[in-house]
This record gives sequence, C-alpha cells and structure tokens, in this order.
Amino acid sequence: MSSSSSRPTKRKRKNKNKHEDDELEGDSTTTAPIDDSHNVMEKENKKMTSSLVVFAHGAGASSSSDWMIRWQEMLAKGLQAVEVVTFDYPYLSGGKRGAPPKAEKLVDFHAEVVKKAVAKYPGHPLILAGKSMGSRVSCMVAGEEGIGASAVVCLGYPLKGMNGAVRDETLLKLTVPTMFLQGSKDGLCPLEKLELVREKMKSVTGLHVIEGGDHSFKIAKKHLQSEGSTQEEAEDHAVHAIAAFVSKHIRGR
Repeated sequence: MSSSSSRPTKRKRKNKNKHEDDELEGDSTTTAPIDDSHNVMEKENKKMTSSLVVFAHGAGASSSSDWMIRWQEMLAKGLQAVEVVTFDYPYLSGGKRGAPPKAEKLVDFHAEVVKKAVAKYPGHPLILAGKSMGSRVSCMVAGEEGIGASAVVCLGYPLKGMNGAVRDETLLKLTVPTMFLQGSKDGLCPLEKLELVREKMKSVTGLHVIEGGDHSFKIAKKHLQSEGSTQEEAEDHAVHAIAAFVSKHIRGR
C-alpha cells in the first residue's frame, strides 16, 4: 500500500512508509499511422487511456455553478477525459433549492448516473470525482457492486461532520485509489486528521494541498502576494498532481 503527498511550497513533510515520494509526469507519444491494423490498435489504446469522469457537485451549488463549470473544464483537460459528466442531485434539479439529504440517500441516484455514463463510453477507465459532499457520495458509490471505478478524486473532502466528529467510515472501506485535493485552511478537513485517516485506509491514496486555500480552494490575495503566485497557478499545479496520480494508478491496474 502506498500513497503520495504534494504541496506547492518548499516545506515538505517526510513521507511515511505508506507515502510515495514522487509524482509521475504523464507520458505523451505520437506515432504516424502505418496501416489499418495500426490505426485500430491506436484507437483502442486511446480508448483505454482516455478516462470517463463523473463529477458530482457539493451540497450548496448545482452543476451549473461557476465553480463546477471551471473545474469540469480543468479536469477534462488535465485528465484528457473522453467526457466529464456532471449532473444535479434531485434536491437541486430543475432549479430547486432544497436542503441536501443525508449522503447515503444520494448513492442510488448517483450510481445510476454512473452506469448510464459507462454504458455510453464502455471500456474507458472510470474516474469518480466530487466536490465536498459530492466527493463523499462518490466514495460511497465507488464501493458499490458493479461500478468498477479506476480511481476517486475528492475535491475538498468534508471529513468533519456538523458535530465535529471525523467521518471516516466510508474512506476506511475504500479499495479504489483515492486522490485528495485539500485547501490548507479548510475547516471541514484538518490536514492532521486526514493524514491519520489515510494511514488507516486500505486503498492507495494521494494528497495535494493548496496552501492558503479554503474549502473551495480560494486563496486570500495577501497569501498569493506573499508567495508570488496566482490562484490560476495554484489550481493548475493541483490539476497536474491529480492527473499524475490518476495516470499512474490507471496504468498500474
């Protein structure tokens, strides 16, 4: 079992036995067509490496929010996805503004969306991604029979519940490679608590921290100025880390 941590600063924590030390770059090769059989093989290879991403929204904003649209585009590009499928849970669909139910009550609906997407793009590695609550439900769906996810990407995992308790039951059951992207100032997921959970998880895990980022990865201007960076640069670095993790573990499956 191994996992990786990545922070875009000079300060790096020592990795424990379960943590990987490197981040892989995606390989890119181009070969001119030789004959028809080569073209068929090339198409099949592309099919197997282009991932299908099903991307779930968080509790308070639908798939049409600016944040979701921006990250949908970034994930599509970074993961070279055949498609990034987004959807609205029933309590927000059709312009509704209802309160979210318990995450467990969303699993069946989410799983049906996944199955329809897989039927449309058979043979492509399946990546389940989610923002906050959507990442928690994605982890639940990944454990469902017949889903066959290749990896899960958690964008701002809500590790702490409303009562402050650590919600780690779902994570401890996971056997699918799981990548966490967290803001260092995210009150819903203290990094020290996440590290303790990662150490107990069965699955291979990765972590990339956006320094100064909140639950939605927004970084204060003062912090950006002190680091000589921009919001876009921090997010680009994060997407690169996600792509490296996913690429490595898809190749290894």
